[in-house]
Amino acid sequence: MVTRAVGNVELNISGMSCASCAARLEKALNSLDGVTAAVNFATERATVAVPPGYDPQVLVDEVKKAGYSAVLPRLRQEAGRADDRELASLRNRLLAAVVLATPVIAMAMVPALQFRYWQWVSLALAAPVVGWAGWSFHAAAWANLKHRAATMDTLISVGTLSAFGWSLYALLFGTAGHRHLHHGFVLTAARGDATGNIYLEVAAGVTLFVLAGRYFEKRAKRRAGAALHALLELGAKDVAVLRPDMDGAESRIPIEQLRVGDLFVVRPGEKIATDGIVVSGSSAVDAALLTGESVPTEVGEGDAVTGATVNAGGRLVVRATRIGADTQLAQMARMVEAAQSGKASVQRLADRISGVFVPIVVGIAGATLVAWLVAGFGAAAAFSSAVAVLIIACPCALGLATPTALLVGTGRAAQLGVLIKGPEVLESTRAVDTIVLDKTGTVTTGRMNLVEVITAPGVDRATVLRYAGALEDASEHPIGRAITKAAAAELGALPAAEGFTNVQGKGVHGVVEGHTVVVGRENLLADRSGCLDPALTPELVTAKARAESEGKTAVAVGWDGSARGVLVIADTVKPTSAAAVRQFKRLGLTPILLTGDNEIVADRIAGELRIAQVVAEVLPADKVAVIARLQSEGKVVAMVGDGVNDAAALATADLGLAMGTGTDVAIEAADLTLVRGDLRAAADAILLSRKTLAVIKMNLFWAFGYNVAAIPLAAAGLLNPMLAGAAMAFSSVFVVANSLRLRSFASTIRSGDMG
Repeated sequence: MVTRAVGNVELNISGMSCASCAARLEKALNSLDGVTAAVNFATERATVAVPPGYDPQVLVDEVKKAGYSAVLPRLRQEAGRADDRELASLRNRLLAAVVLATPVIAMAMVPALQFRYWQWVSLALAAPVVGWAGWSFHAAAWANLKHRAATMDTLISVGTLSAFGWSLYALLFGTAGHRHLHHGFVLTAARGDATGNIYLEVAAGVTLFVLAGRYFEKRAKRRAGAALHALLELGAKDVAVLRPDMDGAESRIPIEQLRVGDLFVVRPGEKIATDGIVVSGSSAVDAALLTGESVPTEVGEGDAVTGATVNAGGRLVVRATRIGADTQLAQMARMVEAAQSGKASVQRLADRISGVFVPIVVGIAGATLVAWLVAGFGAAAAFSSAVAVLIIACPCALGLATPTALLVGTGRAAQLGVLIKGPEVLESTRAVDTIVLDKTGTVTTGRMNLVEVITAPGVDRATVLRYAGALEDASEHPIGRAITKAAAAELGALPAAEGFTNVQGKGVHGVVEGHTVVVGRENLLADRSGCLDPALTPELVTAKARAESEGKTAVAVGWDGSARGVLVIADTVKPTSAAAVRQFKRLGLTPILLTGDNEIVADRIAGELRIAQVVAEVLPADKVAVIARLQSEGKVVAMVGDGVNDAAALATADLGLAMGTGTDVAIEAADLTLVRGDLRAAADAILLSRKTLAVIKMNLFWAFGYNVAAIPLAAAGLLNPMLAGAAMAFSSVFVVANSLRLRSFASTIRSGDMG
């Protein structure tokens, strides 16, 4: 159902082929009384503000009048299935075009392959390519004609049908059907019999290349909504509810059946089903999903917990306070959706010009035909010149300009550990001047690590680490796991602990090799030692205070009633992060550290990386606000993050970069993904994206430039249609060769310079 409270109706649109389609549809919707519409070509969605009580079916009908189709949100699943069918159909038509068009192009361009009656074989192969594989272009062109509009589909359809129609005429009524036909080049339009040339390779080749570009574009666009799906998938699927009518027995039900006020159980390692308040039990909860904080939060009776966070410790009983669309997870999903919908679709140059270019070319072709007839030349010469105009203007190079550069650039990027979503991303890299870096998992490892062992006078370091690691081996707490991992890596096999006991919120104790060992807070050591004096020596107190002042976690270790040492645990900076920050500065970018951690931790990390600007203690909504504030100040912002808490900010930024070692939600919301988790790859991503964009612009300049130069020659009869086809083919070769230069792009990680 439509959400009347906000006055918005969302429509899923299908049938748009370029940005000019979106602009025309937006204009049609805005012509309705009281309606304000924004159509996003990239996400194929229209967001329409309507008066209260407005019938959304009117919007659907208006979309259909414009020649497209739309469904309401309640039918979005059906729209998704239709989108899958459309992509599968496009893939099948592309594969068929590859198989059929390749020999047609080869026979036309390589005289040695022109066997007896080869032209009729070409006709049989080209007909299904033009008629069936390219049917969507013709159908769209016809729909545009009915609405007195022209898009790239119009030019594709006119060009391919003209080339095919002339070839069919030459084969059936001209001399092109002769068994010994061979292609020959004539500089000018034939004054006599011009029906000895066929252009089937032009018709089939244009269809093939544009279909390929359309297929890869469609695949990239489908990913626009994947972040929302991935985000919602994070929630629990079922929950163990305590039923009062069953004497408190547990009953596992689907999450959809949970109601506000229900009591549910969360065992260690399980996701918390929904937002709620802890009724009984205590545990450590991993809330990195929302805050990016690497240290789990201790919770107990009366504390609030958030759905989809993970219970890392003991058993909890929670009372549900918010469910469904009211939960913090659902609110984050809405933030990501709003950010993606608000990101303006970049209109490619070819789409912007096509609305004027197409009718001008068709008009020039018609004027050429009339002018030659009025001048007294024969119909063959007149038609030959007109067809030359249409063929020279065929959008083969236009269709290749973006996808070939994108394919080569993204292929090279993948080799360097960078995934680029689509051509829209490249526009965003040009003017980026600020790069916002998430802390946890982006510039740091995102994992707790043992960074220091401080021992009391006369105590052996290895013994402290051995006893603490052996005891914590029975713990599931992330801090305990970090201690055990470090001890095992340094000392090898650890002894077994006996009588392991976890004191919630304080630490653990047990017996290791006959010694009663305690690891945890200072007061736990005092409790277990049985003495009233402080458990830590002055040296250990000083070391612990210093570590905590730097934002690190310090735990005490003792045995047999005495304090023996302090272990310092922290999330550490990745070895490559400092080099990455230096590269950003050399690129002219201003780095800003943005984190949910406290200011002490953030300042310590920023100091290590020499980052001057720090924004700490922010929630997901605050991260979006920080990005928006920077943008309002005129800055073009890139954002690098890895967690769910970064997803909305990644979508809001002008350029979003996700660490491939992070969550699927962040990756889907971002524009670029750094597969290796190496922050230096972000410099590669920005450099390569800028170079790819430059190649695309050069390709488009050539594609239009050669048309501007060649169309007057064709109209003047100085260009034979066959030569026009060759020129069109050469323009495609140039575009491909220019794009292949991107294969030589060198990684900054290997070269150590900025290229």
